Amino acid sequence: DDSLCLELPALPLDELVARLPSAKARQRVRAQLRRLDALGVKSRPVLPDEADAAVRRLLELHRLQWRGRKVTGEHLLPRFREHLVRAVGPMVRSGDAVVTEFRMADEVVAVDVTLLSPRLAGGYLYGAHPRLRERKADVAVMLLDACASYARAPGRGTLSLLRGDEPYKHRWCPEPVPNQRLLLARRRTAPLLAAALCDAAARRRGKELLRRREERREHDGGGT
Repeated sequence: DDSLCLELPALPLDELVARLPSAKARQRVRAQLRRLDALGVKSRPVLPDEADAAVRRLLELHRLQWRGRKVTGEHLLPRFREHLVRAVGPMVRSGDAVVTEFRMADEVVAVDVTLLSPRLAGGYLYGAHPRLRERKADVAVMLLDACASYARAPGRGTLSLLRGDEPYKHRWCPEPVPNQRLLLARRRTAPLLAAALCDAAARRRGKELLRRREERREHDGGGT
């Protein structure tokens, strides 16, 4: 098992709101949806030949969104931009991804990439202009509304929040699902892969032994 993914059933947003544990939480989300309507925020999936430009805009917005805060450094590098532009366009054309633009007063204020499979839709990466938060728009609600619509396609049963255990995701009462990583190798490279796996397993066991030792020390009053 790898990291956890958080998953929701593929339901319309109003039914996801109905699953929230308190009336106050449900009222808050509905108020945010009304706020988005009042601001005139409109969304649309971009056409395949618009995907490259939309991804570049996403990364511009992502940079603005995280300015002055801790951000995944890889997302700011030219090689990541080139990789994402190169990958997403073909995925949109093949139906394996959808890029959504969010406009306010004819300006693109957010862009999202949602990954698609026969069984699920999962929000991958987005960029949102700081003006949305300045106008008191709930970006998470805006994105989930769009992603939920893609998750309801025939055959799909899951709306995945993908990797990450961030607190804002738990407001929706998702189910944690262990993510499994499959490593494939050709016969001639299989020994190298096996060695790497053994090394990783040894490091995991070492960390676990160290953790248990620290727990025993704390239980025994910090003695050596």
